[in-house]
Amino acid sequence: MAEETKDDDNVEPHLQSTGALLRQAREQKDLTLEEIAKKTRIPQRHLASLESGDFDALPGRTYTIGFAKSFARTVGLSDASIGSQLREEMEEQGHGAYQPEMSGYAPANPSSIPPRYLAWAAAGIGVLVLVGYLVWRTVILNPGDMTQVADSGSATGTEAVSGNSEPQNIEDSGPTPSSEGTVILTATETVWMKVYNADGDRLFEDQMAAGDTFTVPADADNPQILTGRPDALTVTIDGQVVPQLGTAERTIKDVGVSAAALLARGEASNPVANPPTD
Repeated sequence: MAEETKDDDNVEPHLQSTGALLRQAREQKDLTLEEIAKKTRIPQRHLASLESGDFDALPGRTYTIGFAKSFARTVGLSDASIGSQLREEMEEQGHGAYQPEMSGYAPANPSSIPPRYLAWAAAGIGVLVLVGYLVWRTVILNPGDMTQVADSGSATGTEAVSGNSEPQNIEDSGPTPSSEGTVILTATETVWMKVYNADGDRLFEDQMAAGDTFTVPADADNPQILTGRPDALTVTIDGQVVPQLGTAERTIKDVGVSAAALLARGEASNPVANPPTD
């Protein structure tokens, strides 16, 4: 009886199609096609085509044999035997002449595929390396740019003084302007302002765009300004930049803008004193 059992085990697998053998082995292990697909990373539709022998629905001879061998290993069959049998079946059905199989081919092994979080981590490291390189390249090739940024708070000349920079002394900008000089207000951003005489007569009232200028009349009687954005105005006397009227988005009112008032204001407080507010 034992010998008969042994003979049954050695029956040629060719008595059944490759697909039938795979299906039978899968069912004996109580596995579904969906579970096989998850284990082998082979699309479920390709596994179903293997079991039904629908070779036309499969991607190609080499891939089909690879799928079958991976399927066989998962259900406990010999991948070499299944691969050989399937190759013969495909040749008999006219699915391409014999071609040597790609050595070591098999669908991706899930254990050899890195987790998704590792891929994201690698991408993040790549971005950090790139940013670090760009910063290094900027510092090495253009060191003056970094110095300019560091010194921007004390820039003089024709540059507008930012709201976060330290106001500078008038004498640091060059020759002291004349108290009879021409005062020009230049907008560095969109800003509304009103300039008026001591008696309240309006000299100017409008919204200015960046680059717009207003020249305070030389004969104005103690001209003063009202604006909510003193930080958006650059003030010059005879072309010489003087401290800003304010260094933040803070409304100022009744602040003198004649050359004499601006010079007195600069002398009275270095840096510029905070103007009165509403």
